[in-house]
Amino acid sequence: MRELSLQIGTADAWAECIVDNFDEFILDHAANERKASTMAMTLVAHYPDRKPLMEAMIELALEELNHFRQVVKIIHQRGLVIASDEKDPYVNQLRGFVRGGSDNYFLDRLLSAAVIEARGAERFSILAKTLADPKLKAFYTTLAQSENKHHCLFLDMAHSYFPEQTVDQRLLEWLQIEKNVIEQLPIRPRLH
Repeated sequence: MRELSLQIGTADAWAECIVDNFDEFILDHAANERKASTMAMTLVAHYPDRKPLMEAMIELALEELNHFRQVVKIIHQRGLVIASDEKDPYVNQLRGFVRGGSDNYFLDRLLSAAVIEARGAERFSILAKTLADPKLKAFYTTLAQSENKHHCLFLDMAHSYFPEQTVDQRLLEWLQIEKNVIEQLPIRPRLH
């Protein structure tokens, strides 16, 4: 199982912002889990001829949908209501770097997903260490482990469909792209 290392860590101010605005964060978190499930199913729809990818993405979609369900339970326990979706500036900026052409597009979809999942794993791990509520700590510890497996899954998929040198070179570019995006975004009570 391959792993990647993000080029920049999340600022301490992000965790403080989440703790101070957890209700706002949890609503965004739900939206991200739902979108992750949808993204996995989009890959299934676009690449039905790639059986290993299809099977992996169906499993991923179900897992992300289960995470969504778990987050919705927390939302309801807190007396909140899911809000309408808001565009995610982080994801939208990253999408702007996805190249055209079928092979380039496919590789970039896999690698951008790996980077996004790695950032989610890092941030859920930070939350698990920061939040005071023991149930939320346990929940985010579990999610961090899950997201870490997801980023590895996307890397493994990229390596199964493309030459190692091609993947590794483009991954370095994606890590730099992601670093640049993170550095310019303001800290908000959002996952990204």
